[in-house]
Amino acid sequence: MRQNTQNYRELFLNDVPLMDARAPIEFSKGAFPNAVNLPLMNDEERRQVGICYKEHGQNAAMELGHQLVSGDIKRRRLQAWAQFVQAHPDGYLYCFRGGLRSQITQAWLLAETGVAYPRVIGGYKAMRGFLLDNIDQTIAAARFTVLGGMTGTGKTDVLKQLDHSLDLEGHAHHRGSSFGKHAAPQPAQIDFENRLSIDMLKKSARGHRHFVLEDESQLIGSCSLPLELYRGMQEWPIVWLEDSLENRIERILRDYVVDLRAEFTAAHGEDAGFELFAQRLRQSLDRIVKRLGRQRHEQLAAIMDAALAEQRRSGMVDGHRDWISGLLIQYYDPMYAYQRQQKAGRVIFQGDAPAVLDYLRRNS
Repeated sequence: MRQNTQNYRELFLNDVPLMDARAPIEFSKGAFPNAVNLPLMNDEERRQVGICYKEHGQNAAMELGHQLVSGDIKRRRLQAWAQFVQAHPDGYLYCFRGGLRSQITQAWLLAETGVAYPRVIGGYKAMRGFLLDNIDQTIAAARFTVLGGMTGTGKTDVLKQLDHSLDLEGHAHHRGSSFGKHAAPQPAQIDFENRLSIDMLKKSARGHRHFVLEDESQLIGSCSLPLELYRGMQEWPIVWLEDSLENRIERILRDYVVDLRAEFTAAHGEDAGFELFAQRLRQSLDRIVKRLGRQRHEQLAAIMDAALAEQRRSGMVDGHRDWISGLLIQYYDPMYAYQRQQKAGRVIFQGDAPAVLDYLRRNS
Protein backbone atom coordinates (compact mmCIF):
# COMPACT_ATOMS: atom_id res chain seq x y z
CA MET A 1 0.00 0.00 0.00
CA ARG A 2 1.36 3.43 -0.93
CA GLN A 3 1.89 5.79 1.97
CA ASN A 4 0.84 9.42 2.37
CA THR A 5 3.59 11.77 1.21
CA GLN A 6 5.19 15.09 1.91
CA ASN A 7 7.85 14.72 -0.77
CA TYR A 8 6.63 17.76 -2.69
CA ARG A 9 9.77 17.89 -4.81
CA GLU A 10 9.11 14.47 -6.34
CA LEU A 11 5.44 15.26 -6.91
CA PHE A 12 6.31 18.25 -9.08
CA LEU A 13 9.41 16.82 -10.74
CA ASN A 14 7.48 13.76 -11.91
CA ASP A 15 4.21 15.51 -12.84
CA VAL A 16 2.33 13.21 -10.48
CA PRO A 17 -1.47 13.40 -10.99
CA LEU A 18 -3.19 15.20 -8.13
CA MET A 19 -6.83 15.13 -7.03
CA ASP A 20 -7.76 18.45 -5.45
CA ALA A 21 -10.60 18.03 -2.94
CA ARG A 22 -10.96 21.76 -2.27
CA ALA A 23 -14.04 23.70 -3.32
CA PRO A 24 -14.12 25.07 -6.90
CA ILE A 25 -13.68 28.68 -5.74
CA GLU A 26 -10.45 27.72 -3.98
CA PHE A 27 -9.21 25.86 -7.04
CA SER A 28 -9.93 28.82 -9.34
CA LYS A 29 -7.76 31.12 -7.23
CA GLY A 30 -4.72 28.89 -7.55
CA ALA A 31 -3.86 25.29 -8.36
CA PHE A 32 -1.10 23.06 -9.70
CA PRO A 33 -0.61 22.07 -13.37
CA ASN A 34 -1.33 18.35 -12.81
CA ALA A 35 -4.27 18.82 -10.45
CA VAL A 36 -7.93 18.03 -11.19
CA ASN A 37 -10.62 19.60 -9.03
CA LEU A 38 -12.91 16.87 -7.62
CA PRO A 39 -14.23 18.56 -4.49
CA LEU A 40 -15.62 17.01 -1.36
CA MET A 41 -17.97 20.02 -1.08
CA ASN A 42 -19.08 22.57 -3.63
CA ASP A 43 -18.85 26.30 -2.91
CA GLU A 44 -22.29 26.63 -1.30
CA GLU A 45 -21.83 23.53 0.86
CA ARG A 46 -18.46 24.79 2.00
CA ARG A 47 -19.95 28.19 2.83
CA GLN A 48 -22.69 26.64 4.98
CA VAL A 49 -20.25 24.36 6.80
CA GLY A 50 -17.92 27.31 7.42
CA ILE A 51 -20.72 29.33 9.05
CA CYS A 52 -21.73 26.34 11.15
CA TYR A 53 -18.12 25.85 12.29
CA LYS A 54 -17.84 29.47 13.45
CA GLU A 55 -21.19 29.41 15.27
CA HIS A 56 -21.37 25.88 16.66
CA GLY A 57 -17.89 24.29 16.44
CA GLN A 58 -16.22 21.45 14.58
CA ASN A 59 -18.50 18.57 15.50
CA ALA A 60 -21.63 20.39 14.36
CA ALA A 61 -19.89 21.47 11.16
CA MET A 62 -18.85 17.89 10.39
CA GLU A 63 -22.38 16.65 11.02
CA LEU A 64 -23.78 19.29 8.65
CA GLY A 65 -21.18 18.38 6.05
CA HIS A 66 -22.22 14.72 6.14
CA GLN A 67 -25.87 15.76 5.77
CA LEU A 68 -25.14 18.00 2.79
CA VAL A 69 -22.94 15.46 1.04
CA SER A 70 -25.07 12.34 1.18
CA GLY A 71 -27.29 10.19 -1.00
CA ASP A 72 -26.99 10.79 -4.74
CA ILE A 73 -24.58 13.71 -4.25
CA LYS A 74 -22.17 11.49 -2.33
CA ARG A 75 -22.53 8.67 -4.85
CA ARG A 76 -21.75 10.95 -7.80
CA ARG A 77 -18.67 12.37 -6.09
CA LEU A 78 -17.44 8.93 -5.10
CA GLN A 79 -17.88 7.80 -8.68
CA ALA A 80 -15.79 10.73 -9.96
CA TRP A 81 -13.09 10.01 -7.37
CA ALA A 82 -13.06 6.31 -8.23
CA GLN A 83 -12.66 7.13 -11.94
CA PHE A 84 -9.71 9.39 -11.14
CA VAL A 85 -8.11 6.72 -8.95
CA GLN A 86 -8.54 4.10 -11.67
CA ALA A 87 -7.06 6.41 -14.31
CA HIS A 88 -4.21 7.56 -12.05
CA PRO A 89 -3.17 4.76 -9.69
CA ASP A 90 0.11 6.61 -9.05
CA GLY A 91 -1.59 9.85 -7.94
CA TYR A 92 -2.38 11.53 -4.64
CA LEU A 93 -5.22 13.57 -3.23
CA TYR A 94 -5.10 16.70 -1.12
CA CYS A 95 -7.21 19.48 0.40
CA PHE A 96 -6.12 22.87 1.71
CA ARG A 97 -4.03 21.76 4.70
CA GLY A 98 -4.14 17.98 4.27
CA GLY A 99 -6.68 17.78 7.07
CA LEU A 100 -10.32 16.81 7.40
CA ARG A 101 -11.47 17.10 3.80
CA SER A 102 -8.73 14.92 2.35
CA GLN A 103 -9.02 12.47 5.26
CA ILE A 104 -12.78 12.15 4.75
CA THR A 105 -12.26 11.68 1.01
CA GLN A 106 -9.69 8.96 1.77
CA ALA A 107 -12.01 7.23 4.24
CA TRP A 108 -15.01 7.26 1.89
CA LEU A 109 -12.93 5.93 -0.99
CA LEU A 110 -11.62 3.09 1.14
CA ALA A 111 -15.06 2.23 2.54
CA GLU A 112 -16.88 2.34 -0.80
CA THR A 113 -14.26 1.08 -3.25
CA GLY A 114 -11.69 -0.67 -1.09
CA VAL A 115 -8.94 1.56 -2.49
CA ALA A 116 -6.50 3.11 -0.01
CA TYR A 117 -5.56 6.24 -1.97
CA PRO A 118 -2.74 8.28 -0.40
CA ARG A 119 -2.96 11.99 0.40
CA VAL A 120 -0.42 14.80 0.45
CA ILE A 121 0.47 15.69 4.02
CA GLY A 122 0.15 19.44 4.53
CA GLY A 123 -2.03 19.73 1.44
CA TYR A 124 -2.18 22.67 -0.93
CA LYS A 125 -0.74 25.12 1.59
CA ALA A 126 2.44 23.12 2.12
CA MET A 127 2.94 22.46 -1.60
CA ARG A 128 2.39 26.12 -2.41
CA GLY A 129 4.89 27.13 0.28
CA PHE A 130 7.43 24.68 -1.16
CA LEU A 131 7.11 26.24 -4.63
CA LEU A 132 7.44 29.81 -3.32
CA ASP A 133 10.54 28.82 -1.33
CA ASN A 134 11.96 27.16 -4.45
CA ILE A 135 11.70 30.41 -6.43
CA ASP A 136 13.63 32.32 -3.75
CA GLN A 137 16.24 29.57 -3.37
CA THR A 138 16.78 29.32 -7.13
CA ILE A 139 17.21 33.08 -7.48
CA ALA A 140 19.72 33.08 -4.63
CA ALA A 141 21.73 30.11 -5.93
CA ALA A 142 21.66 30.42 -9.72
CA ARG A 143 23.21 32.78 -12.26
CA PHE A 144 20.95 34.74 -14.60
CA THR A 145 21.32 36.49 -17.94
CA VAL A 146 18.68 38.87 -19.29
CA LEU A 147 17.84 38.75 -23.00
CA GLY A 148 16.99 42.22 -24.31
CA GLY A 149 16.28 43.70 -27.70
CA MET A 150 13.92 45.89 -29.68
CA THR A 151 10.29 44.86 -30.10
CA GLY A 152 9.94 42.07 -32.65
CA THR A 153 13.53 40.83 -32.65
CA GLY A 154 12.34 37.34 -31.72
CA LYS A 155 13.48 37.06 -28.11
CA THR A 156 10.89 34.39 -27.37
CA ASP A 157 11.97 32.44 -30.46
CA VAL A 158 15.53 32.43 -29.12
CA LEU A 159 14.48 31.40 -25.61
CA LYS A 160 12.58 28.41 -26.97
CA GLN A 161 15.80 27.08 -28.52
CA LEU A 162 17.68 27.14 -25.21
CA ASP A 163 17.54 24.34 -22.65
CA HIS A 164 18.28 26.74 -19.78
CA SER A 165 15.74 29.47 -20.51
CA LEU A 166 12.74 30.55 -18.46
CA ASP A 167 9.88 31.64 -20.72
CA LEU A 168 8.13 34.15 -18.45
CA GLU A 169 5.71 35.21 -21.18
CA GLY A 170 4.84 31.59 -21.89
CA HIS A 171 4.02 30.95 -18.23
CA ALA A 172 1.99 34.18 -18.10
CA HIS A 173 0.27 33.40 -21.44
CA HIS A 174 0.91 36.95 -22.60
CA ARG A 175 3.44 38.46 -25.00
CA GLY A 176 4.39 41.24 -22.63
CA SER A 177 3.38 44.34 -24.59
CA SER A 178 0.21 46.40 -24.97
CA PHE A 179 -0.63 44.02 -27.83
CA GLY A 180 0.35 40.92 -25.86
CA LYS A 181 -2.99 39.37 -24.92
CA HIS A 182 -3.91 35.99 -26.41
CA ALA A 183 -7.45 34.89 -27.23
CA ALA A 184 -7.57 32.74 -24.08
CA PRO A 185 -7.25 34.45 -20.68
CA GLN A 186 -4.12 34.57 -18.56
CA PRO A 187 -3.64 32.24 -15.61
CA ALA A 188 -4.30 33.39 -12.05
CA GLN A 189 -1.28 34.98 -10.37
CA ILE A 190 -0.78 31.92 -8.16
CA ASP A 191 -0.90 29.59 -11.18
CA PHE A 192 1.72 31.72 -12.94
CA GLU A 193 4.05 31.53 -9.94
CA ASN A 194 3.49 27.78 -9.59
CA ARG A 195 4.31 27.14 -13.26
CA LEU A 196 7.45 29.26 -13.05
CA SER A 197 8.65 27.52 -9.90
CA ILE A 198 8.08 24.04 -11.35
CA ASP A 199 10.01 25.06 -14.48
CA MET A 200 12.89 26.25 -12.29
CA LEU A 201 12.73 23.05 -10.23
CA LYS A 202 12.88 20.74 -13.24
CA LYS A 203 15.71 22.60 -14.94
CA SER A 204 17.70 22.79 -11.70
CA ALA A 205 17.21 19.04 -11.28
CA ARG A 206 18.71 18.57 -14.76
CA GLY A 207 21.81 20.39 -13.60
CA HIS A 208 21.22 23.92 -14.85
CA ARG A 209 22.68 26.64 -12.64
CA HIS A 210 22.42 29.45 -15.18
CA PHE A 211 19.12 30.72 -16.58
CA VAL A 212 18.28 33.05 -19.46
CA LEU A 213 15.09 35.09 -19.34
CA GLU A 214 13.61 37.94 -21.31
CA ASP A 215 13.82 41.53 -20.10
CA GLU A 216 10.33 42.28 -18.77
CA SER A 217 8.37 44.88 -16.87
CA GLN A 218 7.21 43.82 -13.43
CA LEU A 219 3.79 43.10 -14.91
CA ILE A 220 3.33 40.72 -17.84
CA GLY A 221 -0.26 41.56 -18.57
CA SER A 222 -2.00 40.83 -15.27
CA CYS A 223 0.74 38.53 -13.93
CA SER A 224 3.29 40.08 -11.60
CA LEU A 225 6.88 38.82 -11.52
CA PRO A 226 8.16 37.60 -8.14
CA LEU A 227 9.74 40.65 -6.52
CA GLU A 228 13.23 39.19 -6.10
CA LEU A 229 13.24 38.07 -9.73
CA TYR A 230 12.25 41.52 -10.95
CA ARG A 231 14.84 43.19 -8.72
CA GLY A 232 17.51 40.86 -10.07
CA MET A 233 16.57 41.72 -13.65
CA GLN A 234 17.55 45.34 -12.92
CA GLU A 235 21.12 44.21 -12.12
CA TRP A 236 21.91 41.02 -14.07
CA PRO A 237 24.00 41.13 -17.29
CA ILE A 238 22.19 41.65 -20.58
CA VAL A 239 22.61 40.00 -23.98
CA TRP A 240 21.12 42.25 -26.66
CA LEU A 241 19.38 40.61 -29.65
CA GLU A 242 19.43 42.51 -32.95
CA ASP A 243 17.46 42.12 -36.18
CA SER A 244 16.48 44.20 -39.19
CA LEU A 245 13.34 46.34 -39.21
CA GLU A 246 11.95 44.25 -42.07
CA ASN A 247 12.34 40.99 -40.15
CA ARG A 248 10.82 42.54 -37.03
CA ILE A 249 7.78 43.74 -38.95
CA GLU A 250 7.25 40.25 -40.39
CA ARG A 251 7.59 38.65 -36.95
CA ILE A 252 5.06 41.03 -35.40
CA LEU A 253 2.72 40.46 -38.34
CA ARG A 254 2.95 36.73 -37.65
CA ASP A 255 2.41 36.95 -33.90
CA TYR A 256 -0.07 39.79 -33.51
CA VAL A 257 -2.09 39.42 -36.72
CA VAL A 258 -1.88 35.99 -38.35
CA ASP A 259 -1.51 33.85 -35.22
CA LEU A 260 -3.81 35.95 -33.06
CA ARG A 261 -6.57 35.86 -35.67
CA ALA A 262 -6.15 32.06 -35.85
CA GLU A 263 -6.51 31.81 -32.05
CA PHE A 264 -9.79 33.75 -32.08
CA THR A 265 -11.09 31.81 -35.07
CA ALA A 266 -10.33 28.47 -33.40
CA ALA A 267 -12.10 29.58 -30.23
CA HIS A 268 -15.11 31.43 -31.67
CA GLY A 269 -15.55 30.50 -35.33
CA GLU A 270 -14.77 32.43 -38.50
CA ASP A 271 -17.05 35.46 -38.29
CA ALA A 272 -17.25 36.00 -34.53
CA GLY A 273 -13.55 35.19 -34.24
CA PHE A 274 -12.59 37.86 -36.73
CA GLU A 275 -14.73 40.48 -34.98
CA LEU A 276 -13.16 39.68 -31.61
CA PHE A 277 -9.68 39.70 -33.17
CA ALA A 278 -10.29 43.11 -34.76
CA GLN A 279 -11.70 44.43 -31.49
CA ARG A 280 -8.61 43.18 -29.63
CA LEU A 281 -6.22 44.95 -32.03
CA ARG A 282 -8.11 48.23 -31.71
CA GLN A 283 -8.22 47.95 -27.92
CA SER A 284 -4.47 47.28 -27.82
CA LEU A 285 -3.75 50.45 -29.80
CA ASP A 286 -6.18 52.45 -27.66
CA ARG A 287 -4.31 51.41 -24.51
CA ILE A 288 -1.29 53.48 -25.54
CA VAL A 289 -3.17 56.53 -26.88
CA LYS A 290 -1.75 58.84 -24.18
CA ARG A 291 1.81 57.76 -24.89
CA LEU A 292 1.33 57.95 -28.66
CA GLY A 293 -0.44 61.29 -28.65
CA ARG A 294 -3.91 61.82 -30.07
CA GLN A 295 -2.87 62.72 -33.62
CA ARG A 296 -0.43 59.86 -34.06
CA HIS A 297 -2.97 57.44 -32.56
CA GLU A 298 -5.66 58.55 -35.00
CA GLN A 299 -3.30 58.09 -37.95
CA LEU A 300 -2.29 54.58 -36.93
CA ALA A 301 -5.88 53.64 -36.05
CA ALA A 302 -7.04 54.65 -39.53
CA ILE A 303 -4.32 52.51 -41.13
CA MET A 304 -5.28 49.59 -38.87
CA ASP A 305 -8.96 49.92 -39.73
CA ALA A 306 -8.18 49.88 -43.45
CA ALA A 307 -5.95 46.84 -43.02
CA LEU A 308 -8.65 44.99 -41.06
CA ALA A 309 -11.25 45.83 -43.72
CA GLU A 310 -8.98 44.44 -46.46
CA GLN A 311 -8.17 41.37 -44.40
CA ARG A 312 -11.89 40.67 -43.86
CA ARG A 313 -12.63 41.20 -47.57
CA SER A 314 -9.76 39.29 -49.19
CA GLY A 315 -7.81 37.57 -46.41
CA MET A 316 -4.72 39.62 -47.30
CA VAL A 317 -2.70 40.94 -44.36
CA ASP A 318 -0.25 43.19 -46.25
CA GLY A 319 -1.89 46.40 -45.03
CA HIS A 320 -1.04 45.61 -41.44
CA ARG A 321 2.65 46.16 -42.14
CA ASP A 322 2.03 49.91 -42.39
CA TRP A 323 0.69 50.43 -38.87
CA ILE A 324 3.23 47.95 -37.48
CA SER A 325 6.15 49.84 -39.02
CA GLY A 326 4.69 53.16 -37.89
CA LEU A 327 4.29 51.90 -34.34
CA LEU A 328 7.84 50.55 -34.26
CA ILE A 329 9.52 53.62 -35.74
CA GLN A 330 7.47 56.26 -33.95
CA TYR A 331 6.87 54.64 -30.57
CA TYR A 332 8.60 51.40 -29.59
CA ASP A 333 12.05 51.96 -31.09
CA PRO A 334 12.69 55.35 -29.44
CA MET A 335 11.54 53.93 -26.10
CA TYR A 336 13.73 50.83 -26.38
CA ALA A 337 16.71 52.86 -27.65
CA TYR A 338 16.49 55.00 -24.51
CA GLN A 339 16.27 51.90 -22.30
CA ARG A 340 19.23 50.36 -24.14
CA GLN A 341 21.27 53.49 -23.44
CA GLN A 342 20.35 53.39 -19.74
CA LYS A 343 21.45 49.74 -19.50
CA ALA A 344 24.55 50.02 -21.71
CA GLY A 345 26.94 49.18 -18.88
CA ARG A 346 25.26 45.81 -18.32
CA VAL A 347 25.31 44.66 -21.98
CA ILE A 348 27.90 41.88 -22.26
CA PHE A 349 27.13 40.73 -25.82
CA GLN A 350 25.04 41.80 -28.80
CA GLY A 351 24.31 40.23 -32.16
CA ASP A 352 21.74 38.52 -34.35
CA ALA A 353 19.89 35.35 -33.37
CA PRO A 354 22.55 32.80 -34.47
CA ALA A 355 25.31 34.75 -32.72
CA VAL A 356 23.25 35.23 -29.54
CA LEU A 357 22.25 31.57 -29.45
CA ASP A 358 25.87 30.51 -29.88
CA TYR A 359 27.03 32.87 -27.12
CA LEU A 360 24.33 31.79 -24.66
CA ARG A 361 24.96 28.11 -25.30
CA ARG A 362 28.72 28.48 -24.88
CA ASN A 363 28.21 30.39 -21.66
CA SER A 364 25.52 28.20 -20.14
